[in-house]
Amino acid sequence: MSDQELQQLVEAVSLRDFHRPFVHRATFNRRLRSTGGRFHLPDENLDFNPSLFAAEDETVRIGIIRHELCHYHLYRLHRGFHHRDQDFKQLLAQVGGLRYAPRLASKPVRYLYRCSYCGLEYPRQRRINLRRFACGRCHHPLVLVAAN
Repeated sequence: MSDQELQQLVEAVSLRDFHRPFVHRATFNRRLRSTGGRFHLPDENLDFNPSLFAAEDETVRIGIIRHELCHYHLYRLHRGFHHRDQDFKQLLAQVGGLRYAPRLASKPVRYLYRCSYCGLEYPRQRRINLRRFACGRCHHPLVLVAAN
């Protein structure tokens, strides 16, 4: 999906579900990792996570767009647009937006460490210095169990 297609989709969802036009820009932002989208207060534009849009189906994409449009339209109406505000919660439920973005598949574990005393496991992406770090539960030394 291109930025232009995203812009058209956001405009269509805004008119269909909120009965208000979306008059700013909607773009993909590759730097977004843990969120589905973001509403920018200074310029009122919307950013969306391209990897999440590629991995999920149409209903999840529409749910994410509805979530960000709730922030957008409530801000423009000078009402509570934060996650904690009752106005936001009510509008989100009314239009059927997603409260949370689904998690993307995590990276495979490269290193597995285990406590030599209590057996607690620590899966990690990077190597850790075994002379410097210890078990967080019992403070005994860690040992490397597997490395991929």
